[in-house]
Amino acid sequence: MTVTAGGGTALTPEELTFWRLLQRVQVQITRALEAELLLEHGLSLPAFEVLAHLHEAPERRLRMNDLADRVLLSRSGLTRLADRLQSEGLLRREACPSDARGLYAVLTDEGAARRDAAAPTYQRAIRGHFLDLLDDDELRRCTAVLTKLLSRGGACPPDRRRS
Repeated sequence: MTVTAGGGTALTPEELTFWRLLQRVQVQITRALEAELLLEHGLSLPAFEVLAHLHEAPERRLRMNDLADRVLLSRSGLTRLADRLQSEGLLRREACPSDARGLYAVLTDEGAARRDAAAPTYQRAIRGHFLDLLDDDELRRCTAVLTKLLSRGGACPPDRRRS
């Protein structure tokens, strides 16, 4: 390994290839999922994720900050998406009784119906573009590696993210 001018260790060609492949695979799968959701249901992938997370939450509601963390959007990005989903009648926002500045996103019946209609497309796309390409052992190993990487806490703390 070589040391870079900044004092860090340079990436090997194999390491750089792996890193770039990881990025490309994530983008490729995300684009394919989004294309199918848009074509069949008129929902972007982030919109589907918002509806899905609300569907899975107790009382079909989450605080906006918690929802942003779960769907990997900035606070302002989620606010813009929630505005669109609210205008379509798929969610509503309610004040948080314990925090005057806090808001809940709440899944409406219409939002639940859109999520239910799109869920088979989402699941089929994930299976077809990703899971069916891995055998059980590869899936277990990939899960272990990704879990290890996430447990290291390398992501920016929520209070330091840009909005």
